[in-house]
Amino acid sequence: MTLPQPVFFFSNRMGRIILLAMEEILGQREGNDVLRYAGLPEYVDQYSSCNQDLKFPFEHLSRFQAGLEDVYGPRAGRGLGWRIGRASLKYVLQDFGHDLGLTDPAFRFLPLPARLKGGTEALADLFNRFTDQRVWLEMDGKQIYWHIERCPLCWQRKTDGPCCTLAVGLIQEALCWMSGGKYYLVEEKNCVACGDSKCTLVIDRIPLS
Repeated sequence: MTLPQPVFFFSNRMGRIILLAMEEILGQREGNDVLRYAGLPEYVDQYSSCNQDLKFPFEHLSRFQAGLEDVYGPRAGRGLGWRIGRASLKYVLQDFGHDLGLTDPAFRFLPLPARLKGGTEALADLFNRFTDQRVWLEMDGKQIYWHIERCPLCWQRKTDGPCCTLAVGLIQEALCWMSGGKYYLVEEKNCVACGDSKCTLVIDRIPLS
């Protein structure tokens, strides 16, 4: 007897942020085309509610990322996922920045290492509080390791390379914002879709610029 697969969710508000960022990058018409192709017509011209109910399924996020790759090709689709992730940050700050302390003026005056540490911890807390995803961090003198368990972006997928580029883009833009415009290398080294036990993003603590 096959046991049913567990169902996990983002909050509606978190899902809405991704869809708003999608529209910003793709435009409404092309965004709707991707949603239809991915089998998500319920979001066409009608995004999820702006509340914290856990009703935006992981499966929908995974199908959305897969839809980008199917419509535009794997390389371009993952690149668009990265751009959508970057565009998501401003909506995250609008909706959650105050509660997370990220838009508090005192945060901007912290030393840069403290901003990077506190900011990545705040973002991890955001996902742990408002989604069924679980994020935990490890840090050393050179890198931050962003571990994702139950990753929604590659949920039940099998791919030939790491595919959670939306998460990479979000974190990269967050680091740029926290540092006042510096660019940090963020790479997904492990991905569940490739057979790994968890998704791991490696963040260099020394900026490239």
